[in-house]
Amino acid sequence: MPQGLPNRIRDAFTFQAVIAGMTLIVCVMTAAFIGREVVARQWLRAEADAWWQVRRTDAAYPPPFGVNLQGYFLPDDGELQAIVSGDRAVANLVWFKGAPEGFSSRRDTEGVLLVDRREGGTLYLAASLSLFDRILALAAGGLALLMVATMFVVSWMTYRTSKRMVLPIHRLADEVGRWNPSDDDDGVPPALSPRSDAGREAQALSSALHGLGERIGSFVRREREFTRDASHELRTPLTVIRVASDMIAADPATPPHQQRPLLRIRRATQDMEAVIDALLVLARERGVMPQSEVFDVVEVIEEELDKVRPLFEGKQLTLDLDIRSRPKLDAPPRVLGVMLGHLLRNGWAFTESGGVDVVVERDRIIVRDTGIGMSADVLKRVYDPFYRADPFAQSGKGIGLSIVRRLGTRFGWPVALESAPGEGTTVTIVLGDRLV
Repeated sequence: MPQGLPNRIRDAFTFQAVIAGMTLIVCVMTAAFIGREVVARQWLRAEADAWWQVRRTDAAYPPPFGVNLQGYFLPDDGELQAIVSGDRAVANLVWFKGAPEGFSSRRDTEGVLLVDRREGGTLYLAASLSLFDRILALAAGGLALLMVATMFVVSWMTYRTSKRMVLPIHRLADEVGRWNPSDDDDGVPPALSPRSDAGREAQALSSALHGLGERIGSFVRREREFTRDASHELRTPLTVIRVASDMIAADPATPPHQQRPLLRIRRATQDMEAVIDALLVLARERGVMPQSEVFDVVEVIEEELDKVRPLFEGKQLTLDLDIRSRPKLDAPPRVLGVMLGHLLRNGWAFTESGGVDVVVERDRIIVRDTGIGMSADVLKRVYDPFYRADPFAQSGKGIGLSIVRRLGTRFGWPVALESAPGEGTTVTIVLGDRLV
């Protein structure tokens, strides 16, 4: 089952999660970096107020001094009251004396200094921010890990959710792709039932597709019924016309100058009967095939050649049969006869000199004429119903090759066509797996 859309949705949400996570980390780190100095200043101010309050009762109370906080007091008389030891303390004291009153920062020590001058002296409080920076780095690492875990969870949940949403659509697409109206007796597709956990969109699409299938099925049924009924209704008057024309032609009292029109009537009747036979075959449902039997292909070909031979003699064209094999088929013989009849009539209609050769091989029938041929543009549309390269030509209705191809597809006899202008046309019927 294709997973392209769920993967793309997952990637999109993962990308959004990455951007959101990085933005969150930058914002938090920026806020913490700015806020650390604010916190340090509030801390120093609270320590200073507490020390001055105690000093009112205890003048010897020393300033606070520790790892993260160092305090020095310089009385107005200039005597230092602080615990000063080592070079670092001395260096700090030199920096403290030069610092302005209030808060100030020193980058090399990563600290904040408060100079608080009140009655009796000046208090110097220096806070180190290294511990705060370590805590901030740990927090940043924790946020990064949280972001990675969030991305993983969001990616997994998004993929699962999108997969549940998309897979019912794929299943519906597969079912619709497998459905063919011509493969069903009534042309109606099977019920498209998405899974119960599919969304309302998939269920609505399923209902819409099933409704469309029912409408298409009704169109297919109407087409078949019309083709079948019309073919049956046309066969009766054609039979009357053919019998009447035969009787008139056989009557000795018929003048010779009327034989030519009667011959044209008989030819037109034969053409129409061939079309009706093809339509009747195509109008049948897949499950109602014409009756099959084992027959000799050459016998069917000879029968069709006898039907059209008067047409070729009238135009002084040759009609030859080259028997290289005598294959037998287990199929409806009338279908093959209809296909050959259309090919022979097409060859007769578009050939003015030369003739038509029919070659019978073990697994195929080749019908080759010496007619006008067809260009590449005409070959692209030659199977379109009612298409004619010359719409003003009197011969042909433009449906012969379309019927031949449809019958060949229906019964597993592929039809191949080769042609070139001025070089004639060659049509090959591959007999396929119905050979006996």
